Amino acid sequence: MASLLSERKETMRDIFGETLLQFSQEDEKVYIVDGDLANSTKIDIVAMENPQKFLQMGIAEQNMLSVCSGLAATGLQPWAVTFAAFLSKRAIDQIQVQIAQPNLNVKMVGGYSGLLTGLTGKTHQSLEDIAIFRSLANMTVLAPADSVEVKKMMEFAREYDGPVYIRLARDPYPIIFNEDYNFQIGKAVYLKEGTDLTIISTGTQTSRAIEAAELLQEEGLSIAVLHMPSIKPLDEAAVVKAAEKTGYIVTAEEHSIYGGLGSAVAEVLAENKPTPMQRIGVKDLNSESAPNEELLNKYGLSVSHMADVIRIALKK
Repeated sequence: MASLLSERKETMRDIFGETLLQFSQEDEKVYIVDGDLANSTKIDIVAMENPQKFLQMGIAEQNMLSVCSGLAATGLQPWAVTFAAFLSKRAIDQIQVQIAQPNLNVKMVGGYSGLLTGLTGKTHQSLEDIAIFRSLANMTVLAPADSVEVKKMMEFAREYDGPVYIRLARDPYPIIFNEDYNFQIGKAVYLKEGTDLTIISTGTQTSRAIEAAELLQEEGLSIAVLHMPSIKPLDEAAVVKAAEKTGYIVTAEEHSIYGGLGSAVAEVLAENKPTPMQRIGVKDLNSESAPNEELLNKYGLSVSHMADVIRIALKK
């Protein structure tokens, strides 16, 4: 059986930087606002090739988002870029009061999201950003699974009038989607059909969900994989349909189990289709710095851990 995952891997941040440069060159309204992390987030390509559209705010995230609010109020489209941990926690008051409440056209991109932040330390990891942004009225929350989806989401965000948060990862991930993939806001994507159980995943965890499902298929289990790139708005109809079809849901995300995708799915099921489910994510724990595989294993996000959770669930 051929894998759904390409052998080719690409980093989200490289495609992001190249696409943002293109936007800044094509659209006079687009400005890139940096929090002194352009080399890490790969938007330094804008600073080098289109410097008049690059605004350096330094290590001052609260001021950075206030500046973005002002730019958007004049009709411009600012893209605020920093690490997800800093964007979601250091500047949340400015985002809520000056961007979300007035429903301004600011695009916020959190790089280095989740656990796997390249040994930068636990202060740079973000396990709460989905929960934080999801709680804000008027906010759209997106988490791509690969570099192709990053570009498609950015194209959507550029045309969408309103605040958008996009969550990006640091490291390379396998390509899942073809170039003709059509991202749609509020729509889930069935990547693999199955009848025994459905994994609903988002962002970086989707490629691991595919690996787990393919591993279990070799054992005779039929596991569906439903990718949820749009966490808010959520494809509630797809969640209910998956519950009706397989009767068991496992959510998977590189995020806390509280307030993120797992919570969103549980809310839908509780209100529409009560169904047995499990949430795979970081439990009620603070993270730490370590190599990627060690972090995935310790916090229960690895492919082998996901497969174990599903095996146990199906035995009940």
